[in-house]
Order: sequence, then C-alpha cells, then structure tokens
Amino acid sequence: MQIIKKNGYYYLKHSLRRSGKVITKERYLGKEIPENIEALKQELKKESQEAVYQKLEKIRASFQKEWKRLPESAKQREKEELAIAFTYNTNAIEGSAITLAETREIIVDKTAPNKSLADIHETEAHSKVFLELLDKHEKLSKAILLRWHKDIFGETKSDISGRYRDFRVRVGTYIAPDWQDVEKLMLSLIKFLKNTEMNLVELSARAHYQFEKIHPFGDGNGRIGRLLMNHILWFAGYPMLIIEYKKRKSYYRALQREEDGFVNYFLRRYLTVHKRRLIN
Repeated sequence: MQIIKKNGYYYLKHSLRRSGKVITKERYLGKEIPENIEALKQELKKESQEAVYQKLEKIRASFQKEWKRLPESAKQREKEELAIAFTYNTNAIEGSAITLAETREIIVDKTAPNKSLADIHETEAHSKVFLELLDKHEKLSKAILLRWHKDIFGETKSDISGRYRDFRVRVGTYIAPDWQDVEKLMLSLIKFLKNTEMNLVELSARAHYQFEKIHPFGDGNGRIGRLLMNHILWFAGYPMLIIEYKKRKSYYRALQREEDGFVNYFLRRYLTVHKRRLIN
C-alpha cells in the first residue's frame, strides 16, 4: 500500500494479485495527507481483501460439509493420510532423508527403513504429536508448545528439547531476537492467538510468521511453527495447509519478506491448494 500524488492531489493506492491478475484500488485523499491515514489504510485493505475472505469462508463450508459426511472409520483414515503427508513434508523441509514411502512404512506398517535413527525417531514422534493434535481440542499455550517440542525431539535433541532457547541463533543472514527476550515475545504471541476479529486463516499465517521470527527453540522451530498454524486452521474448521517440500523455495522466500508479504503468499497458496472447494 502506498500514497501517491497526481496533479497536486494525494491518493491511497493498494494493489493485490487475484486469479493471476494484479488489481489496483485507489482512494482520493485530497491536497493534504489526512491525520487518520493509518485507519484509512486499514479500511482500504479490508475492502480489497473482502473477496478473499469470502473465498476462504466457502472453502471452510465446503470442507465441513465434506468432513461431516464421512463415517468415523473414513475420518480416521483421512487423519492418517494427513499425518503421513504432513510429517513427510515438514521433516523433509528440515533435512530429513526419510522419503514419503518410508514415512508411510514407519507410520502405518511400523517398520523402520535403513536410515538415520534420529530421522526415524522424529518421524514416529511427529506423526504421534500430529494425530494427538487432531483429536485434542486444546487451547494453544506455552505448555502445549513446549510439550510438542519435547515429544518430537526428546530422544534426538534431549539437551534442548521442551524448553525455550538460552542462546543466540542465526538462520542464514537472519539473527533471531536475543534469547533473554524470547519468553516475553512468546507471551505476546500467545496473547495474539486469542484475536477473535481476524480471519482465522490470516491469523494462522501471521502466527506462523511471528513464531519463526522469534525462533524460540534451539532447533525444530519450523516443525513446531507449522504445527501451530495448522492447529489454528483445524480447530477453526478450515482444511490444513501442508507446505510441500518441493515448494520450499517460495516458502523460504516468503519468510524473508515483511509480515504482510508473507501473509499475501500464504493466502495465495491456501486458495491455490484448496481451489477445488471453490467450485463445489
């Protein structure tokens, strides 16, 4: 969003991509920039995103109708398939050598491939945490985030599992906040999760972005952050978003943007992944 000047008059301009096209909206401001410019920005942004929110609601309604129609045994199979896909992709993004087929063997057949024991343990543990997440409607809290981390990394990274970091971390060129600020920042994030006015898909995107920027754990932040965003989606009645390993480069680039840039990426990706639900 930007303020432009044409022929001595100011305009507020907002551009967004929709269905592969860039759509631009402008609002006349006058000869001077008004004092309530920030409120006007938010109003124009909300107007521009209304169509997106309507699509998200249609996706949610379609998913709920489809889910309620399934018998309980079919729901359990669907959850297991979700666990396989999500566990494979989220671990692969973080460097796991376990393939999709091997992930299925570990989760369904309870057989271990000839791979690193650490990768096998983390695959087993992640799928268990994920399946429990689906069945337990727990309010997000510090205790839950710490438990997820301990359950997934307790065997492989016991020295850092289940607690916030007490040392500095760097991700590429990004330096995460000082470890002494992590507790305060995470408390603020958990309070933010109680936002009841924001669309819940947007909230899940912002929560994921903020979590990754805080980087509260010594390792495993990506996996916990993706569990966090999908917990929000699932219990708000929306289908989940699995960040695919093959799409990781665009995901990494989006995380390097400002928060609104990441949210725009997230919403576009979500609409693309679930577009079939828009035509039902």
